Amino acid sequence: FFFKQKTAYEIYQCDWSSDVCSSDLQETPFFAIILMLWIGGGIFTFLGALTYAEVVSLFPKAGGNFTILKEAYGPMWGFLWGWVDFVMIRSASLAALASIFADSFFDIFRIGIPLWGKLAFTISVLVVMAYVNVRGTRLSASLQVFITSVKVASLLMIACIPLYFLVFPVEPNPVSKTNLTPVWPGEEGVTFSQLFSAFLAILWAYHGWGNIAPVSEEVRDPQRNIPLALLGGVGLVTLLYVSVNTAYHLVMPMDSIRNLPAGSTVATEALRISFGSAGALFASAAIMISVFGSLHGNLMAGPRLLYAMGQERMAPVALQNLHPVYNTPALAITVLAIWSSSLVVLGGLASSLGFGLSLFDLLTDFAMFGSVIFETMAILSIFVFRRIRADADRPYRCWGYPFTPILYAVIPACVLGNMFFASHMVNGQKVYTHHTELYAGLVFLSIGTLVYWLIIRPMSRKPVS
Repeated sequence: FFFKQKTAYEIYQCDWSSDVCSSDLQETPFFAIILMLWIGGGIFTFLGALTYAEVVSLFPKAGGNFTILKEAYGPMWGFLWGWVDFVMIRSASLAALASIFADSFFDIFRIGIPLWGKLAFTISVLVVMAYVNVRGTRLSASLQVFITSVKVASLLMIACIPLYFLVFPVEPNPVSKTNLTPVWPGEEGVTFSQLFSAFLAILWAYHGWGNIAPVSEEVRDPQRNIPLALLGGVGLVTLLYVSVNTAYHLVMPMDSIRNLPAGSTVATEALRISFGSAGALFASAAIMISVFGSLHGNLMAGPRLLYAMGQERMAPVALQNLHPVYNTPALAITVLAIWSSSLVVLGGLASSLGFGLSLFDLLTDFAMFGSVIFETMAILSIFVFRRIRADADRPYRCWGYPFTPILYAVIPACVLGNMFFASHMVNGQKVYTHHTELYAGLVFLSIGTLVYWLIIRPMSRKPVS
């Protein structure tokens, strides 16, 4: 059902980058709370996808959020989506993925390397991947299936670790229920700020549900099949995430998860504890294979939005040009790789100076800041289109309207508001956890607004020669 209908299961391809233990999640070191957050992420994603499916059905194959925001709120918001996607979301995601690749590479060989050496290697990964994409080397369909299979099979293997040691017990058994403690917060409790900071990390893991846009019009009987497929797809991924995290916590004590070796991941350490160096090698290799596919896909998809914006005279025309030999958008790919590399350097500098979070957390939170704002605007555009396009043909209408989009919007509002106020103590001083990525995001949004009013808007009003 899921594959034949080209629906949700294809969209939610689990990525090993979701395994990386975010310091945001470490602020809620209670097993039950962590599972509730993962389940909550699935429910949140389901609500968003239910709403978004109606919105994109009005603009099939017409540029996704760029067209939606332009039609709902005006040209500036379409431009700002493209600006944020290129400058923040896509580039920061590429930088974060490349940093995971670097961590896994050094973890395989157990090499300790200083921060700036890691940053140089991370940038070299981006350069090589950009070169591969400029040359037009496409991953074949069979290789894409292989990469996705590695992702899911590896996560399933981790989820089955407790079952394996139940059937084949060893001494000492790495699986223990005592590792789940503390299950629930005691008198100290958990603040709403900690919960929303942790949920920001969860959003990275579930991000991608917006890819319903290019396939929604191809679904047969959409009013029935889209909600069912989304429920099935999100449900399967949520079950997988919950199962994997349960396995992590059965194998590793909470303190070990909160204090991982520098550059390592939960999966690598969990498999190292369970199966020794061979398990760690397998985990690192699986992460690298998964990230390779994600890097390739993001570098291929990024220039598509630039092309759509160029047609609307909202991006430099040169970014649409194809390479004379390889027939690829070489300049757009190169600019994307250069800016992603710049974010690696800026993130590394902020991390080394102690501005809150690790390199990975800074990059992913920076990406999610832009994503949450504009994807929430796209979801809420359903109210605009129900008014200005009341008579438009809708092959699918949102279940639970208007409560579904309203419930969805509550969480992003809380997450974004919390980025201003979330803090923790370091050496007796209050440090605001998300201010680095928050204010960086606000600066880039402001620059994008100025670019629109000073350059894009006057240029778009000129007659085409």
